[in-house]
Amino acid sequence: MSAPKRPGWSETGLRHIWLPYSQMKTAPRPVEAVRTEGVRVHLADGRALVDGVSSWWTACHGYNHPHIREAVERQLACMPHVMLGGLVHEPALTLARRLAALLPGDLNHVFFSESGSVSVEIAMKMAVQFWLNQGAQGRTRFVSFRHGYHGDTTGAMSVCDPDDGMHALFRGLLPQQHVVDLPRDEPSFETFDRFLGAHAGEVAAVILEPLVQAAGGMKFHAPAVLARIAALCRRHDILLVLDEIATGFGRTGSLFACEQAAVCPDIVTLSKALTGGTMALAATVATDRVYDGFLSDRFDRALMHGPTFTGNPLACAAANASLDLFEREPRLAQAQAIEARLVGGLRACAGLPGVVDVRCQGAIGVVQLDRVPDLNALRGRFVEEGVWVRPFADVVYLMPPLVIGEDDLAILTGAVCRVVAEWSRAR
Repeated sequence: MSAPKRPGWSETGLRHIWLPYSQMKTAPRPVEAVRTEGVRVHLADGRALVDGVSSWWTACHGYNHPHIREAVERQLACMPHVMLGGLVHEPALTLARRLAALLPGDLNHVFFSESGSVSVEIAMKMAVQFWLNQGAQGRTRFVSFRHGYHGDTTGAMSVCDPDDGMHALFRGLLPQQHVVDLPRDEPSFETFDRFLGAHAGEVAAVILEPLVQAAGGMKFHAPAVLARIAALCRRHDILLVLDEIATGFGRTGSLFACEQAAVCPDIVTLSKALTGGTMALAATVATDRVYDGFLSDRFDRALMHGPTFTGNPLACAAANASLDLFEREPRLAQAQAIEARLVGGLRACAGLPGVVDVRCQGAIGVVQLDRVPDLNALRGRFVEEGVWVRPFADVVYLMPPLVIGEDDLAILTGAVCRVVAEWSRAR
């Protein structure tokens, strides 16, 4: 049987594109997507794959939702973009108001950007300048946690795991931060408490992905862990930044993961599912205390940051439409139902040779392996099974759209169980 003919745009264009997270010399040829619909990605060769990872965890409502598409089309017709310097527009102001109303506590002040990594950079900049504006000159470092991942830009890289993350090559370039083990029991919390006490004078903030450290290996922790970390930050007067880029908008079973611990951070970062996976948009949201720390008669106390496409009207229109869907449709109930089905559907992987753990949190299911497999081979097998699943490091995981039906979810979990069982037998 001959291989399917590649489309001309693929043959001519692949030699010029530089793909993310890819060794371009050895990476297998990518598959060509031509259309999306619901929970499926349609390929140029006629196949359709059930998407198990929501296009890097963004497509919470599935693809091509008519309500979001119509909102973007209306906005495109009247104003695709206008600078947010000296001008404002309804989509951005409405979205800022709605996010402030949905987030816990007094997270009332929204700064827009275009990507999650940049929203983390802005959060770090806010935290440092907050203390500088108070006259605290030395509070310029951050505390983060092993297995954490916060983005690929320079500042964000510095608070990722320096050893097991993707950025070890840049150790000499990056600012040196305090990356510590995530405390999980009384002795480790006592150690963390002493650490914060010893370094409070130099630390601007603690930064953490609440409940799920996602790209660092899908590591879970209990709400009680988050609550205790927040309490220790308050005790030592250290700002708490929560990175909800992966966990926000229903992924862990609540609208925001921090709600499960009854925690309101000083700053939260949002992106990925913010627009329902339709447009690039991120937000860095600060409490009244942080925001008030920038108010002054002196211009140099202002936050000097401004991405060109900050508050892009098209992206804000998509995000407002996405929030409409969270209001109108049972997304959180769907996430909770997905969790129950993931638990049952992935159970067959538990106990297989080489499988270390099977765990679920909200609409996230993880099968952790005992060693890093041949990822390209595993990924290729999933495509053969008719699903889009992208294992990384030592985990095979599912983060499907929240709207996925029971039958399609069974296709995903069945494929994971079959492929992992094959790997287990061959290891």
